Amino acid sequence: MWSFWLIAAGIFFLIEIATVGFLIFWLGIGSLLAMITSFITDNIIIQTVVFVISSCILIPLTKPLADKFTGKKAVPTNAYTLISKHGIVIQDINPIQGVGQVKVNGEIWSAKTEDESIIKKDTEIEVIKIDGVKLIVSPTKINSVL
Repeated sequence: MWSFWLIAAGIFFLIEIATVGFLIFWLGIGSLLAMITSFITDNIIIQTVVFVISSCILIPLTKPLADKFTGKKAVPTNAYTLISKHGIVIQDINPIQGVGQVKVNGEIWSAKTEDESIIKKDTEIEVIKIDGVKLIVSPTKINSVL
């Protein structure tokens, strides 16, 4: 039965080379541990349990380590890249009349203020955070002094 686990490990390693996700690698290591177990016992259930448990333990324990070495970092995506960007109000932001609109990075977004204040058209704003599909904005420091 050791040959089955060796072949499985080889297949997992080949898949890992093709995908370079550093996830299938741990299944290959689990297969090698199951192969070592096959030298100790002929019971296929025990070998399979060793494979499943070792793979399930290795993946979550070593994934953060692998991300550290491969340089993967949490990168803000989609709308979250707009946080701290500057834009311009194209429709008054008035909480009484509803939300206004701003233009940030060439895109038009619905916007509201965090403190329910009114921001007039053509005022420069900064995106504070995102609430659903609306940007939470505040006037930039230059505009708030004027």
